[in-house]
Amino acid sequence: MKKRRIGFQGEHGAFSEQAVLQHFGPEVETVPIKSIREVFNLTEGGAIDVGVVPIENSIEGSVTESYDMFLTSSVKVVGEEAVRVVHCLIALPSAKLSDIKVVYSHPQALAQCRNFVASMMVEPRVTYDTAGSVKMIRDEKIRGAAAIASQRAAEIYDMKILKKGIEDYGRNFTRFLVISKAEGRKQPNSKTSVMFSVPHTPGSLYAVLEVFARHKINLAKIESRPTRQRPWEYYFFVDIEGHYKDPAIASAFAEVAGKTLFLKVLGSYPKSKEELV
Repeated sequence: MKKRRIGFQGEHGAFSEQAVLQHFGPEVETVPIKSIREVFNLTEGGAIDVGVVPIENSIEGSVTESYDMFLTSSVKVVGEEAVRVVHCLIALPSAKLSDIKVVYSHPQALAQCRNFVASMMVEPRVTYDTAGSVKMIRDEKIRGAAAIASQRAAEIYDMKILKKGIEDYGRNFTRFLVISKAEGRKQPNSKTSVMFSVPHTPGSLYAVLEVFARHKINLAKIESRPTRQRPWEYYFFVDIEGHYKDPAIASAFAEVAGKTLFLKVLGSYPKSKEELV
């Protein structure tokens, strides 16, 4: 049987790949992709079966590139996964902690380990991926350098963990969304993600939120992003408890459509196990 091809941003050993394996299990082909934009585009074009993209971190907040891609992409959200992020300081097998002068990683990882990096008095350098930083140090044999990445990345590239659990806050989770060309089937314990914009007039956002309140629909999250068309105008991304085909939500959306300039249902999908605990 042909394995499903699941795309993720980064190299093998990235936390995004961990989200893939956690969600789908080991019987899939994980496909490393350079950027979040490419994950969306390859999913939309059918080059991969589905994609997995980070959407927010419990410490550092939203992954804006993922939010922005939903504005133009036709993909649907069909699942979510929350991954416990444990960062490790990883270097060449011969390295010692006292040797390290430079630390490479993705900007989110560097931010999540800000206090630790500052305490080492080293130079942080941004790269496109956590695991990719480990691979780069190994391939280029960069002495005096370390990467912030997962324990699995160290194992994959046969590198040394100098210190584990270096994130500034212990309960560090990243939430990932599963995206697909096709809509998922309706399941219990669902959540719906939607985006909309409203007229730039007093009370316009309240008018939308009032509809959800009146229909007794719980909003799990609301996030704003600049439209990039006019200064100080925004799109709103909302997570709603329930499926968009539920009668109350369908009725609310029909009413909200008349109060918004733009309304797009990104998809309904089962809540992550982490959220159901």
